Amino acid sequence: QVQLVESGGGLVQPGGPLRLSCVASGITFRVYAMGWYRQAPGKQRELVAEIAEMNSGGFTKYADSVKGRFTISRDNAKNTVVLQMNSLKPEDTAVYYCNADRRDGVSLNFWGQGTQVTVSS
Repeated sequence: QVQLVESGGGLVQPGGPLRLSCVASGITFRVYAMGWYRQAPGKQRELVAEIAEMNSGGFTKYADSVKGRFTISRDNAKNTVVLQMNSLKPEDTAVYYCNADRRDGVSLNFWGQGTQVTVSS
């Protein structure tokens, strides 16, 4: 059974940091591209950051709105992907979802249950 379990969400003041973690089980973690998406009320789910599978060099990609503030990383030994969020803004408020996407000819995609991030004073 595949599980992606997010943790680390919560309430933070503007300008503050927050660290989200996602632990994967039931998949061969290293062959999956891992991503963080978010969905704010009334808006579509959007990609925040992703990190490629190790065979593709583990390159990273970020939404323009978070470049320079957020950092995605992965630990293949611990089946974990982390999103370090700094200088948070109220517009970063959303439910954040972990995603695992296999792109090597085997099309598989999995989602976590989401974790709420609220940036407010």
